[in-house]
Amino acid sequence: MRIGIDLGGTKIEVIALGDEGAVLLRERVATPRDDYPATVAAIANLVAATERKVGSGGTAASVGVGIPGAESLATGLIKNANSTWLIGKPLRADLEAALGRPVRLTNDANCFALSEAADGAAAGARVVFGVILGTGVGGGIVIDGRPLTGANAIAGEWGHNPLPGEHHKTLCYCGRKGCIETYLSGPALAADGGAESEDAMQRYETRLARSLAGVINLLDPDVIVLGGGVSNIDRLYENVPRLWGQHVFSDTVATKLVKHRHGDSSGVRGAAWLWPLSP
Repeated sequence: MRIGIDLGGTKIEVIALGDEGAVLLRERVATPRDDYPATVAAIANLVAATERKVGSGGTAASVGVGIPGAESLATGLIKNANSTWLIGKPLRADLEAALGRPVRLTNDANCFALSEAADGAAAGARVVFGVILGTGVGGGIVIDGRPLTGANAIAGEWGHNPLPGEHHKTLCYCGRKGCIETYLSGPALAADGGAESEDAMQRYETRLARSLAGVINLLDPDVIVLGGGVSNIDRLYENVPRLWGQHVFSDTVATKLVKHRHGDSSGVRGAAWLWPLSP
């Protein structure tokens, strides 16, 4: 049995997968916001409760965790997390101590991309870029079925690059101005008029097209998968590819833009699959 944990800003979700990927259990609890010890305890309790309910045959289940940030490869401490109470904490080490077993931990966008590349909307594609357009904006890269972490554990951190073609005035929580996240997050769209406003949607689609064109120019993925609340706006999948061509350094663009298959369970599914697919 494989257990995945999706540690979000408002909820912690757990999933238990059988050997062939069948969902054995899926539950959610509220995240103890701004309370790091309680967050560690909540995850440990979820894992223990899952093993009791499902049964692990006397063998401890593998545990993978997706987080809204990254683990520093230099210090082992969490960085770049919009759940700010995690920053500077040795989360993986503390979870391993609490659970008494190794834990694999990565960015939640990597988990999303891994899930969709494994058996989701991008199944069979060699290079996949997964995008989360939600409360925040993140990205994850999967190549040949494996998540790419990078030398600094920031591969795919697309949301904290400056958005091309804008006069950057808005300050992001990361301390920089003009981050893609400040234009393309769900709250940013709502503040600009929301999905019911045609003007707001045209601005959003143009910005998303410019931003993803930069990804295509650099990574040249086979598939870009959208997730998060904004990804449920169907018009994006027709309009954005129509717009991004003028910004892509190619005569044609074969990259596909697709909607997630696993919905809001992609992140937690990807966390569970970290063990068989990661080195």
